[in-house]
Amino acid sequence: MKTRFRRTVVLSALTSVTLLGAVHPAFADIKLGAILPLTGTSASIGEDQRRGMELAVEDLNAKGGVAGQKLDVVVEDSAGSPVTGLNAVRKLTQVDNVPLVIGDFSSSVTIPIGQYLVKNNLVHINISGTSADVRKIGKTSYSVIGLDDLSARFSADDVWKLGYHKVAFIAPDGAYGQGMAQQFTQAFEKLGGKVVAKVLYTSGQPSYRRELEQISRSKPDAYVYTSYGQDAIVLNRESSALGLGKTPWYGMYLTMAIADSPAQFTNGQIGMEVSGMAQKTGGQSYSEHYQQRFHEKPRSVYGSYAYDSVMLAAAAIGKAHSASPAALVDAMKTVAPQFTGITGTLNLDADNQRQTQPYLKVKALNGEPVAR
Repeated sequence: MKTRFRRTVVLSALTSVTLLGAVHPAFADIKLGAILPLTGTSASIGEDQRRGMELAVEDLNAKGGVAGQKLDVVVEDSAGSPVTGLNAVRKLTQVDNVPLVIGDFSSSVTIPIGQYLVKNNLVHINISGTSADVRKIGKTSYSVIGLDDLSARFSADDVWKLGYHKVAFIAPDGAYGQGMAQQFTQAFEKLGGKVVAKVLYTSGQPSYRRELEQISRSKPDAYVYTSYGQDAIVLNRESSALGLGKTPWYGMYLTMAIADSPAQFTNGQIGMEVSGMAQKTGGQSYSEHYQQRFHEKPRSVYGSYAYDSVMLAAAAIGKAHSASPAALVDAMKTVAPQFTGITGTLNLDADNQRQTQPYLKVKALNGEPVAR
């Protein structure tokens, strides 16, 4: 299925793909939309999220679907680009006529597609964009993941208690990285710590040696970083080559920071991660369910948030007894705030953002995050 799905993406930029791996238009009774980075630097996590949605669709349809009808999710590729993401959301809403869109992985794509949906009075579900600017998207946008103010406070407290009081910070230059740098610095300095060097790098570069050499001169107690995809591979490889691994590395969202890097470059790193894969669904944990279906471990924790996004949409449709845009907008107001999924209870505030978020303290061992 993985090969067939990817082949349909390559064949045509105008071709949609359903979560069952079939080329659209294999029409379902109820059809939702999703936008994910299936190509580009975050393709591995995008595919992981697509699989999470696929599991949710299969689980729902095995129990009779939603409101008595089968469910389908049409997935479009953003390639990690805001422009491509906007083209995708226009296609989903104007051609496929979906009443709700889920996505994207990154904040820089999530925000413009969310703004487009809000402007057109359609429901948007954010599954992994954590920039503080996500809060400003608008009234019909809902997040199933906590924003950077929550993760930054958790990370700052963790780093401080580990005894690292003077740190260098590394993140991609964009809505996510800028917000994370600001939020972490504020929280860390409030505890008495100091960020002695900060680098916001340009994503997609073949080397970050210059940036790494620059921050190494600050002689920090630890390097705090957040990165993903090819950028993380380059950072981990070059920091190891420069001998910077002798100083502790702390990864905010460690799973995505080490996911595609050889274990020899990441073993011993510590960090934090959102919780979500241990909770039970149908008697199995999400991780067990995933492995049984795809014959490998989840590539990230973010697939579980994608799973919950489909379940939230289904709950709203069930509440409304309809998948019409207006009915979903109304239903989400009552269903979403206290919706409970495998990632916990959302407990949304007035801006439809999580007030609480479970996190884990982890370390890298043989290329995988484990509890510490």
